[in-house]
Amino acid sequence: MSTANSFNSKSTLSVGDDTYTIYRLAALARAGVADVSRLPFSIKVLLESLLRTEDGLSVLRDDVAALANWQPQQAQAREINFTPARVILQDFTGVPSVVDLAAMREAIHELGGDPDRINPLQPADLIIDHSVQVDVYGRPEAFAINAQCEFARNQERYAFLRWGQKAFDNFSIVPPDTGIVHQVNLEYLGRVVFADTRNGERTAYPDSLVGTDSHTTMINGLGVLGWGVGGIEAEAVMLGQPISLLVPEVVGFRLNGRLPEGATATDLVLTVTQMLRQHGVVGKFVEFCGPGLAALSLPDRATISNMAPEYGATVGMFPVDDETLRYLRLTGRDEDLVRLVEAYCKEQGMFYGQGEPEPVFTDTLELDLAAVEPSLAGPKRPQDRVPLHGVRQSFVDAYPEKFAQTNGNGAASGNGAGQEPARDDGGAVAVADPAAHVDVTVDGAPARIGEGAVVIAAITSCTNTSNPAVMIGAGLLAKNAAAAGIGRKPWVKTSLAPGSRVVMDYLEKLDLVPHLEALGFHLVGYGCTTCIGNSGPLAPPLEETISDHELAVAAVLSGNRNFEGRIHRLVRASYLASPPLVVAYALAGTVNADLTSDPLGHDDAGRPVYLRDIWPSQREIADAMARVVDAEMFRQQYDTVFEGMGEWETLPVPEGRLFAWDESSTYVRQPPFFADMAAEPVAPGDIAGARVLAVLGDSVTTDHISPAGSIAKDSPAGKYLVEQGVQPKEFNSYGSRRGNHEVMMRGTFANVRLRNKLVSREGGWTLHLPEEEESTIYDASMRYQQDGVPLVILAGKDYGMGSSRDWAAKGPALLGVRAAIAESYERIHRSNLVGMGVLPLQYEEGESAESLGLTGKEVFTIEGIAAGLAPRKRLTVRARGDSGEEKTFSVIARINTPIEVDYYRHGGVLQYVLRNLLAHSGEGDAS
Repeated sequence: MSTANSFNSKSTLSVGDDTYTIYRLAALARAGVADVSRLPFSIKVLLESLLRTEDGLSVLRDDVAALANWQPQQAQAREINFTPARVILQDFTGVPSVVDLAAMREAIHELGGDPDRINPLQPADLIIDHSVQVDVYGRPEAFAINAQCEFARNQERYAFLRWGQKAFDNFSIVPPDTGIVHQVNLEYLGRVVFADTRNGERTAYPDSLVGTDSHTTMINGLGVLGWGVGGIEAEAVMLGQPISLLVPEVVGFRLNGRLPEGATATDLVLTVTQMLRQHGVVGKFVEFCGPGLAALSLPDRATISNMAPEYGATVGMFPVDDETLRYLRLTGRDEDLVRLVEAYCKEQGMFYGQGEPEPVFTDTLELDLAAVEPSLAGPKRPQDRVPLHGVRQSFVDAYPEKFAQTNGNGAASGNGAGQEPARDDGGAVAVADPAAHVDVTVDGAPARIGEGAVVIAAITSCTNTSNPAVMIGAGLLAKNAAAAGIGRKPWVKTSLAPGSRVVMDYLEKLDLVPHLEALGFHLVGYGCTTCIGNSGPLAPPLEETISDHELAVAAVLSGNRNFEGRIHRLVRASYLASPPLVVAYALAGTVNADLTSDPLGHDDAGRPVYLRDIWPSQREIADAMARVVDAEMFRQQYDTVFEGMGEWETLPVPEGRLFAWDESSTYVRQPPFFADMAAEPVAPGDIAGARVLAVLGDSVTTDHISPAGSIAKDSPAGKYLVEQGVQPKEFNSYGSRRGNHEVMMRGTFANVRLRNKLVSREGGWTLHLPEEEESTIYDASMRYQQDGVPLVILAGKDYGMGSSRDWAAKGPALLGVRAAIAESYERIHRSNLVGMGVLPLQYEEGESAESLGLTGKEVFTIEGIAAGLAPRKRLTVRARGDSGEEKTFSVIARINTPIEVDYYRHGGVLQYVLRNLLAHSGEGDAS
């Protein structure tokens, strides 16, 4: 057995008057282990963690040596245990995490243990940012009314969080209406180099974290290693468990040149996302390098890192360099921290200087920034980049049934949304059916809308609102539009939801707020609104018209997610865009147009106004930023970041270390995950006599599995709430009710756009077998469970892509799903399934449900579990049809590491942690 610090790496570093203990990477070369100077920066952070936490148990000397000898072209099959410095949560995922911790306290108490053993050991910050909805917009009082509505809806949840803040140590909360989790992390919480005192020593080490939101990777732009995990993994880390992962491959992405005039960081990230998705980086680290880094501000970098989940990577890492130090100073960080960051990173070989040798990578892609063009992504996936001139065609291609082909110039004229402007090339033109263009009155203004009408234009989300360049660009575009005499179309719901209060400070100083408000972009809240599905209702006449005429309408938002059914239940097409282009589409009112050649509108004299006429220059934007964005602005806003508004401070807070569960609550209920849990696990057996709950295709997202948006009154969740005395207007959203398992299990697979191949219609429907009786997925599950029938899911490629939503695993587990069989999995969802005791199985290469002739009506038996699982063990599946014929095939158990085998054996990661805490209390043995 090795002992801690076996490489004699422990040393000291003096910075000014302060001295820190550090663990020097250079000691590995002195010990003859390896020269680590050209390792990727992300690998160096992992390596430092292993050096510092080496204990001969969780981290072995051989683990350190193996990682130090990381080889770029060598398959990485070794598992390591990484200990992040901290955990970050948002409220949609944070509330169920705190619910789980409260339930674990209850469970350990019932098993005779000490409830205080359930307490965060790693610092955890929860930012409340996902609960504000755009109920009111286009009015000066929109922010105040939306904030009041938010508190009224969520008082019970917020009181529960206040209890958690008092009951648990190392747990702090940023109150609502403050900012988006990732922007607060970037501008305030992120340290780059962490320093704390343990065992009497002041130790410095790289800041690192995991977060319960996929876009935790935004902090990678600051040179901080962090990624998104499910809530159940985050809880385990809070309780002292390391993150177990396979040593990653690292793909380099070299940037050259600089962005051309007219291109933004948003256009760049959509280009990067498309390139990396096509290359294939799921489960890999990506690091950015090259001379082009010098042309990217830190907010530009954060924009790219933010969308790592969209390009599929675990992280999208930028190195620490002079721009990092500049940004730390700009955002008001203490000068002592900036000096520590510079000294520590240079001492450890973690500081990147232009002209220095680049790290060695598994593979390398390259992009000339000058080739980036204005772009959007959509209409259904964030990796589907579309150049601005191609948006109309992408919409037509996505909904061909809405259009007819005609030859020549014949396109309907007029300014109604969805009208196809004339072409003079004599070619085939896709034209919307004129009958589909209908008149509607919105807020007293007459409108004529059709296919492609933009009904939501939202400046929202963490991705772009952290970047002053694109936010100021949007304000300048609005100012220029006003000067040109054009305004937004009346059917467009516009909103401005910044990621932090600093955004409004600099927009106000530049006097851009009145111009944004003139187009309806009033402040609606500080939080994740439209991007998470909290877009709020459309005007009732508009909703009625869209439904009655089955129009394919659109949303344009400055976000990172545009999956079907996510933004609004009536919106079919959603496009991601930069904030200036969001403003442009509010002016145009349709995606069925080419903004590079068609006018945005006409002035009072009838003259056309084009996007090129009002687009602000890079110099204009840069000059505006230089005039107003300064460190004092950030200091003033973040000095009171934990205080909150009056409603937050006066919330009644329950007392006690055990939470007093209220059985009548419709927001916070004690979950059944630990019900009747024994002190010892029961060895899992083979799965026999299983039925298929759903047969799903490719790219099924966690939004499909576990919706976050509105709750329909005729859905199982809606019916449950009505039975509890909740009126439909008080339903709130699925995301806000994740603290109530009764709502969430009824909402599992309830997305209105889910396509279950067992039935012909969209939504949360299935066949109950063998009768082939159509019912909701929830009702079928209850019948199966009553009859003792285990369930499986069949899926295609990239199963579980999208948000790091633990309920996408919790829900199926509560519905009785024992296993999923898919062609491939998105990283976080696979991990979440294991964490909930659901077995993720993968077809052999080249095989699928279709190739094997599976219909989903068979009875399934999965063999090889009882004999003992091992990482990636092959199991045998037998699928017997109604007539008795049997198909036999092998699958790979996507349990990737030995610790995951233990999680599955215990029924889930939280059960594993709880039993270990119980054992360490002397109350039992969790071996």
